[in-house]
Amino acid sequence: MTTPDNWRKSSYSGSGDGNACVEIAHNTTHIAVRDSKAPARATLTIPTGAFTPFLEALKNEPYSTVTDFARFRG
Repeated sequence: MTTPDNWRKSSYSGSGDGNACVEIAHNTTHIAVRDSKAPARATLTIPTGAFTPFLEALKNEPYSTVTDFARFRG
């Protein structure tokens, strides 16, 4: 995926420490996620159809390891 240029910060972000948040960008097939404090570093891309289940899984059962995340992905 080519990283899109339309990055948006969460509406929950505020001033001060609220600026330390993730940003998302969307294209037709994927959603990209990056750290707003280090935007030049790695970007996580998730297929559009898997993004909502991904967020719901994070809300319901926080993953603590890469192995847990790999199990979520199937």
